[in-house]
Amino acid sequence: MSKVFIIGLPRTGTTSISVALLELGLHVAHTAFTKKAFEVADAISDAPCFSDYMHLDKLFPNSKFVYLNRDVEKWLPSIKMLLEKMAPHLEFKGGHFSPVLKRSFHQTFPAIHPLSTTTLTRYFLEHQFAVFEYFKNRDDFLCLDVSEQGSLLKLKQFLALPTQGEADFAKLNVGRNVANWREYKHPNKVNANLAGVEHRKFFDYA
Repeated sequence: MSKVFIIGLPRTGTTSISVALLELGLHVAHTAFTKKAFEVADAISDAPCFSDYMHLDKLFPNSKFVYLNRDVEKWLPSIKMLLEKMAPHLEFKGGHFSPVLKRSFHQTFPAIHPLSTTTLTRYFLEHQFAVFEYFKNRDDFLCLDVSEQGSLLKLKQFLALPTQGEADFAKLNVGRNVANWREYKHPNKVNANLAGVEHRKFFDYA
């Protein structure tokens, strides 16, 4: 099976779709920062996929891409909460997050001080427009809203996976809980830092 890249922005349902793909038998990385993690995972979501989809398209031919859409008015308070928590760790000097994650977020959200609803809305719409333009008229791309009825069935059909079972996604990582993926136990989870050291050459396009 080809790779599946989830290229929706954070807080658009990346945890829900990642867990669903685990339950469907795929090896899934919710964020991936090493070459090994990208090689081992069947599906990768969140950073750096939402910023690097064009490079990944070339690096992994015949892959499939899923953009997660969400009502921007519902997305705004959720992303603001996330960025407020992440901001100290996104600093290029001193922040303890992966350099790959920092670059991915800064590329997509270049100015988050102060957090402005107007600015965040612009980033959301700019990302959406760029994705839609890049994948225009392609059959390896799916736009999905995980809150809509039948959305999980739509994903299964797109990936040519068995369609029996649930047709809708479970609601995960809601409210102020932003660590739900770490708490979810499954043997098919792929560590974002698999192999321990970031493979800088793999990301030297950035």
